[in-house]
Amino acid sequence: MTRAWNQGFTLVELCVVLAIMAILATFAAPSFIAWQTRDQVDARARALFSTLSLARAEAVRRGARVTLCRIDASRRCLAAGRSCDGGVTDWSCGWGLFVDRDGTSTLLRMQPAMTSISIAGTSTELSFTPPDGQVIGGFRSFDFAPRGADSAANSASRRCIRLAAGGRARMTQGGCGASA
Repeated sequence: MTRAWNQGFTLVELCVVLAIMAILATFAAPSFIAWQTRDQVDARARALFSTLSLARAEAVRRGARVTLCRIDASRRCLAAGRSCDGGVTDWSCGWGLFVDRDGTSTLLRMQPAMTSISIAGTSTELSFTPPDGQVIGGFRSFDFAPRGADSAANSASRRCIRLAAGGRARMTQGGCGASA
């Protein structure tokens, strides 16, 4: 009589594999959370960067003033003295891009609020003017960081957008105070 050999895993082998997987997951979780945070900051910075580029291009193309401002829930520009969650120059409440033509403003692009990312700007709104798409008021910058993060800690999860008076934007890794 021949006996059939059952191939498979024993309970001990299964428990060892599960224990190894649990240890690996424990060590990988903080790295995954840090990666996800960096990705959110980067995505938000790229969204503002593309909006700034569009604003300059639309001012040139349409021959009209294009304004980028922080918006409230009703998609209107916040008044100059009104603050978002993080203060008067906080842009995390979202932004809107408006073209001004014959006294009426038309919304071109809107970015909703993202409270997990802190965006510190040097002003509350920007206006791009024709014919060259220049920014009224000179140089500006935006500093992106995870909300509640220490400003000096972990520059890899921070982004800076600098806007020249000519209207061209440049994005760098690290905070705006850091050397890029």
